[in-house]
Amino acid sequence: MSVSYLMTAPPPALRGTDAVVQEAELLRSRFGGELIFLPPGRRPNRWVPRTLYGLHRLPALRRLERNVDVHHIFHAELYWFPVLRFLNKPVVYTVVSGLDTERRVPDLGALSRLHSIVVPNAIDRELLERHGMANVKVLRPGIDLSRFYVTPASPTSEFVLLAGSSPWTRKQFRTKGVDALLRVAKETPYLRLVFLWRGVLSREMHDRVDQAGLTDRVEILDEWTDVNQLLRRVHAAVVLADKPKLVKAYPHSLLEALACGRPVLVSNRIAMADYVQSAKCGLVVRGVEESDLRDKIERLRQDYGAYHKRAADSRGKDCSQESVVKA
Repeated sequence: MSVSYLMTAPPPALRGTDAVVQEAELLRSRFGGELIFLPPGRRPNRWVPRTLYGLHRLPALRRLERNVDVHHIFHAELYWFPVLRFLNKPVVYTVVSGLDTERRVPDLGALSRLHSIVVPNAIDRELLERHGMANVKVLRPGIDLSRFYVTPASPTSEFVLLAGSSPWTRKQFRTKGVDALLRVAKETPYLRLVFLWRGVLSREMHDRVDQAGLTDRVEILDEWTDVNQLLRRVHAAVVLADKPKLVKAYPHSLLEALACGRPVLVSNRIAMADYVQSAKCGLVVRGVEESDLRDKIERLRQDYGAYHKRAADSRGKDCSQESVVKA
């Protein structure tokens, strides 16, 4: 079997830093196939509507169809791309961020033609099934757990927080909680932040840190990083968003943190929040609310031993690469 993996975001500026591409590369390593990036250009462009994605690549896609058995498209939310109507082979559609239950379910007429729709949790599947969709599967993303191992957090007067899923646009400094994290750090002398960056809006980020007077307590890693080594020197990891579509349902940085026994902070708008609450391996923040974020960081710090133990017990073992490939 050969598969084409259709990516609806541009290729990452820093190779190896995009979790969705990593997921597609995992499947490609087991099943073969080719990665195709549907957006025109190599950077996000708000002037190009999604309706045009992939249309400029139609000749290449038609040639590709002679050699593939399945198309597998990845997108943050459930959306019908017009290019899909030109594909004759079965299409599997992974909803990377899950459904936004606060918004109306999109028109499912065209989407019912897809071979399968893959969602990250049972709540999303049940919602779509209530709307008459019978082609829905549940699959959590996975990481290579063998690369990570649990270590005790270094005793220090500082509380070090690793922040993943950096912004693609200036607006996302607010909607992904970067601004809230910087404001909380400014008011919280014991808090140190380490941001995983990906070569986009780097100057903007450094300017914000400078303006906040936090250059001595904020570290920006804008190159490929050995996350396993990095997690040894942090206490916890955080990913924030005010809308589900902004980040993966199960952000890799949080799964990697759990694999190393580090508890996590996650917004309630992200699908992984249910898992974190169930396993008690971290705390859930209301969106990107600054006051709630400050309270949850303090609560995590005060009861760190218990959260660290539960994170070490969970290790994100429900989200292994083997389970993804098998499913």
